[in-house]
Amino acid sequence: MKKFYLTISAFIATTLAIAQPFWTSTNYKGAFPVTDNTPATDWTHGWAEWDPENTNYPTPTTTISSNIATSTTLSGVVHLKNIVSVTGNSTLTILPGTIIRGDKATKSCLIITRGSAINAQGNATSPIVFTSNETVANGRANGDWGGLIILGNGIINTACATCTTSSSKENYVEGFATNFPEILYGGNNNNESSGTLSYVRIEFAGVPLSATPNSEINGLTMGAVGSGTKLDHVQVSFSGDDSFEWFGGAVDAKYLISFRGLDDDFDTDFGHCGRVQFGLIVRDKDISDAAGDSNGFESDNFNPGLGRLPLTKTVFSNITNVGPRRDGTAILPPGEKFERAFFTRRNTAISVHNSIALGWEKGWDLNGSSTADNYLNPSDSASFQSIDFTSDIIATFLGQSTATMQTYATSKSIDSTKTISQINFVNGFPTLLNSQPDFRLNAASTVSAGASFTNSIFTGGFVDIENKQAFNSTQTILFPNPSTENVNLIVNSSSKSLTNISILDITGKIVLPIVLNENLNLGENKFNVNVKNLSSGIYFVVIKTNNGIENIKLIVAK
Repeated sequence: MKKFYLTISAFIATTLAIAQPFWTSTNYKGAFPVTDNTPATDWTHGWAEWDPENTNYPTPTTTISSNIATSTTLSGVVHLKNIVSVTGNSTLTILPGTIIRGDKATKSCLIITRGSAINAQGNATSPIVFTSNETVANGRANGDWGGLIILGNGIINTACATCTTSSSKENYVEGFATNFPEILYGGNNNNESSGTLSYVRIEFAGVPLSATPNSEINGLTMGAVGSGTKLDHVQVSFSGDDSFEWFGGAVDAKYLISFRGLDDDFDTDFGHCGRVQFGLIVRDKDISDAAGDSNGFESDNFNPGLGRLPLTKTVFSNITNVGPRRDGTAILPPGEKFERAFFTRRNTAISVHNSIALGWEKGWDLNGSSTADNYLNPSDSASFQSIDFTSDIIATFLGQSTATMQTYATSKSIDSTKTISQINFVNGFPTLLNSQPDFRLNAASTVSAGASFTNSIFTGGFVDIENKQAFNSTQTILFPNPSTENVNLIVNSSSKSLTNISILDITGKIVLPIVLNENLNLGENKFNVNVKNLSSGIYFVVIKTNNGIENIKLIVAK
């Protein structure tokens, strides 16, 4: 038996980075804090573009029109023609400042296939841009070209009838006129990496690939993308279908902008269970989906007759969701198809917290009995909480009885009475949508406080371990729990592995390192830890090995 007897003082100078925090705890609701009148509080500064229709991009100097089968680096200005797939477990590296112009005539799109990766790491001063190859003079519009598709081996809850050859579920990406191997996605590894997408703009994507309904590609399509993928600072503008759509997998994301899209802004399906924090939705009253309906959020778990598990359980926090009516004064045109700020249906269990919704015709539609059960039953597998709707949104709560929804809203700190002046953006409603908005808050804003990260839906999420597979141990015991002074951790390991163990608080801060780069023995490993200097509260014992991560809740009660 291997024993360790440790105290806080023994590790006070040690830094143990066994897990990176995901959630940024805020006081404010929505995507932006109170302004400090400098770019430091505006995460869109420098890289976002609010007038791509009139942005003159350079003429392409390189053309890519066939599949990429070996690792390749792109730079400069590239003309993308045809359907181009990155195959053969290759990595496509795109250097900062690169502009990729999609071809309209050939309905071009870029596919990162399963096992391959994209390394598109721009920066605030040199973002990477995917845009239309049409000129300003000819006009650019939603659906000029296909879009960016990233496919992985993550878990999905549905499968096509003919494509599965193993126990894992897989499917073909929607939209294509015919199926081919490069558009298969799905597997059994939610931890995998499909690369990096950071400081990237995707403009005028979403072309219909055929006359068949729902044959459009999204601005950014993510099929079974794993949590090892890095996704942040991505703007999708003028998409001809959804701006962002997640099909299963567990990829996380931060700092997303959906700008003047046609259909839905954030669409989750087929068991996606990642996390998204800091998102901005801005709709144009003159752009909606004539073939269906346009929603800010749309989420399904499955279509009738297809697989159910795992549930779609994306967790969103700090979203500013601005509908087509904007501050409530914009008049929608005849025939518009705008609907809801949030549309949850078909047994989905997504959660939305610390967010603002305004300018929509309708608020939250909790559609169907199975979906309602995910939110209203005591198990609370999903939650809408700490959300402010403006009072001008018609019929804020739909799908269930008014009394039921009002009771739920009260219990979850959902406010449907806010006014635009109370929210008090710095400059949220410039006269022209192609002028730079500023959705930061003034100091007097009523949403500059009131955010909450105490809901159980965040448990484990602050330390980036939710939805990760536990390491291969036969038994892990933590006692006494609750504890007042000393706690025993016993790990019976079925393999030798290099290990880091720490105690973290609910924000993801390491408050007590326990083991730094020690090897677990085969069999029983015992750790005796002194927690007398920790305050009463909830903590997490996080055990990280090269085989995975395990998280155990610890309660300190004094």
